[in-house]
Amino acid sequence: MISERDVFIRLGLAFFAGLLIGLDRESHGRAAGLRTTILVCVSAALGMIFSEQLVAPFMGIPGTWRPDPGRLAAGMLTGMGFLGAGSIMHQENVVRGVTTAAMLWYTTVLGLAFGAGQIVLGLAGLGIALVVLIAMSRLEKHIKSDWYGRVSICCGTDGPSETELRKQVESMGAIVNSVDLDYNLQQKQRTVVFEVRVRPADEFEVSTRMVSHFAKQPGVLQVKWC
Repeated sequence: MISERDVFIRLGLAFFAGLLIGLDRESHGRAAGLRTTILVCVSAALGMIFSEQLVAPFMGIPGTWRPDPGRLAAGMLTGMGFLGAGSIMHQENVVRGVTTAAMLWYTTVLGLAFGAGQIVLGLAGLGIALVVLIAMSRLEKHIKSDWYGRVSICCGTDGPSETELRKQVESMGAIVNSVDLDYNLQQKQRTVVFEVRVRPADEFEVSTRMVSHFAKQPGVLQVKWC
């Protein structure tokens, strides 16, 4: 059986791990902030301690039945997977909450490690998490990455062709990945949607210049950047 001293040590370390991770998430205004990460980590540790205490009296008893304290941990990880999936939001072409979902699942694993008495393993995992959240976030700012957006242009029948529109879009510094066409025969209109790729540093300048350019072009009824 686990002593009361070990129980408080494990729960205290789980609380400390959830606190450190939660401070970073809270400072960035994430949905899973300080209280959420603490509760997730401590609850995982509680579940693991409870599982060990539950099967401890039956360990070493001769027979065919072998209690497995890891079954409750597997169920908690499965349930946390559903909770993490609910924190992911998809808005048009932007996906948010993936890191939050990963950290909820990771925090659960940390809580299970501390709850099982694997102090060194839990501390090592906590150190890696802090490096990823703090140091890697600063490194990401220096990594050149692409930003994906969409520009929708609605034209009349007398407007510029799709080929002309694509050339103009590319001339403004955007790379066209795909084109979507929609024809409204009753209103004699057509909508051309370009999925483009630009540098994050140039996104505001390119989008502003592109919308202003097409808004003044004859035959263009509506232009939208998203």
